[in-house]
Amino acid sequence: MPRPPRLSPDELTAALSGLPLWSGDGAGIRRSVELPGFPDAVAALVRIAFVAEQMDHHPDVDLRWRTLHLTLVTHSARGVTDLDLQLARRIDDLFPG
Repeated sequence: MPRPPRLSPDELTAALSGLPLWSGDGAGIRRSVELPGFPDAVAALVRIAFVAEQMDHHPDVDLRWRTLHLTLVTHSARGVTDLDLQLARRIDDLFPG
């Protein structure tokens, strides 16, 4: 299946205005999710993993104690695409902030 094209800077700015928990640039969009404790953060990562696997699009994740630091980028496009925005919305559905 072909991947969507990289977003232009204007498209990315417009998209991020609808994703207030996310920030970033053409190199990737980022969000941190803080949970009550380490087991909760691991469980959250597993929930995100199932969504990512369904989409065949996987985030870069850094787990630090009870906080997940997420970065979304479509590596094959060398930038942010609509696929990253879709995954960001799905993550926001799981963890509204």
